[in-house]
Amino acid sequence: LPGNRVFYLAIPPTAFESVVDGLGSVGLSSGPGWTRLVVEKPIGHDLASAQALNNGIHRVFDESQIYRIDHYLGKETVQNLLVFRFANHLFESTWNRDRIALVEITVAEELGVEGRAGYYDQTGALRDMIQNHLTQLMTLVAMEPPVDFSADAIRDEKVKVLRSIEPIHRNDVVFGQYGPGAVEGESVPGYLEDPDVPADSNTPTSVIMRLRLNSWRWQGVPFYLRTGKRFPERLTQIAVTYREPPVALFGLKHRNLLKPDVLRLELQPNEGFELYFDVKVPGSELEIVSIPFHFSYDEAFGRIPEAYETLLADVVEGDQTLFVRADEVEAAWSLYQPILDDPPRSLSYAAGEWGPDEGNDLLAHAQSWFMPDSRVHRPHP
Repeated sequence: LPGNRVFYLAIPPTAFESVVDGLGSVGLSSGPGWTRLVVEKPIGHDLASAQALNNGIHRVFDESQIYRIDHYLGKETVQNLLVFRFANHLFESTWNRDRIALVEITVAEELGVEGRAGYYDQTGALRDMIQNHLTQLMTLVAMEPPVDFSADAIRDEKVKVLRSIEPIHRNDVVFGQYGPGAVEGESVPGYLEDPDVPADSNTPTSVIMRLRLNSWRWQGVPFYLRTGKRFPERLTQIAVTYREPPVALFGLKHRNLLKPDVLRLELQPNEGFELYFDVKVPGSELEIVSIPFHFSYDEAFGRIPEAYETLLADVVEGDQTLFVRADEVEAAWSLYQPILDDPPRSLSYAAGEWGPDEGNDLLAHAQSWFMPDSRVHRPHP
């Protein structure tokens, strides 16, 4: 075929090798123009299958031709995270263990398995969400400044983050499985009530996890990942909680009223960010409340491109910055493989709740997760 071409593989992983080999056998992996291969998740089912898949693709295509797509990376708020950090000294100078107490990343879905139970029961929330979407968000929060704003320089730093994470133990992970309950006032069945789900299934529909990074920047700062189906609302956010002031300047009477500053980046349903900080309420009494400084992409710029619009344009332009490299995929699978090999028991939670109560036990020195509606903040460790 003359000219440039893109092959988009949104197919079952079992078909990847034969399709890629077929493209190579008829000479479609190269040509007079450029040739690019877009690969949709899942990139493997575990470390061994991901390595086999990468090796199979590399037999025909060079890594520079491969675009492993994760649509979360195409969201404007995610892209802006790099600008937010590295173009604003106000934030980058505080982006470390001396100023930040903890980081939370939440990807919540109201929906259940919705007719996909047969597939989902072989996958679960760790493979479906944690290994890719939440891990990618975590690397962008934790990465060091790249040497330049090129695809490989940025992805080099993301891989360094993955390699710095300490081994994950069973007591760092809580698996959950939704039971019957109510979402938005409507009764919904539990996961095990789906006819395509085995009665003894231990497949997690939610995962809550604590990660520790063994790095100079993040030593001692816990990263919490939380995802699940049949949660109370659809919400994707990153909450960065800063440390409290070292001295109770306003006295013990007001110390319990003070809240740590929190930077909240929302990816969905409304892209933007909020910075929560304490202010004095007008009047003679010393009353302190936490309020947000608010920024919305919709309000500032009107309609913004959908994630896939951005990513597909990048494919055409040959920009791999927002795509996942082979060593990233394998480093992530390597991190979670011990949990896949020896998974904890999935604890039940009612549909419409934020996962099992045991998930809150992971939050050391914390009362609850940060949520924008309740303005819940936790005391500093």
